[in-house]
Amino acid sequence: MTKELENQNNQPENNQAEIEQPVSKDWHSREEPTAKERNLTANPGDRISDKPESVEEKAKQVAVDSPDITGDHITVPTYFVVEEPDGEKKALHHVKDAEEISDVIRQARVDENGNRIWW
Repeated sequence: MTKELENQNNQPENNQAEIEQPVSKDWHSREEPTAKERNLTANPGDRISDKPESVEEKAKQVAVDSPDITGDHITVPTYFVVEEPDGEKKALHHVKDAEEISDVIRQARVDENGNRIWW
């Protein structure tokens, strides 16, 4: 096939412009990464800062502060601050350290007066 014939076959008939319809683009042809690819989360409080923070700074952070489906207002701290048996305070991230938070809660005990004893 000659080049002229190839060019004619690739041109729209009657010199009309091609119609471009809106369709999803393949993931590999996108110019910007998706939220998942950028490691973004639904709740900004789920992210962990790259810079070091003190326990006091972490204690002030809020992961969720909004009404739930029932209309009750829910506030969830980003970090749960716990005190170790040696007296050291430790900030546990509500997602990353969920298993350790569960372990701390399981260790909770109630004395004969109904007061919680953690260790």
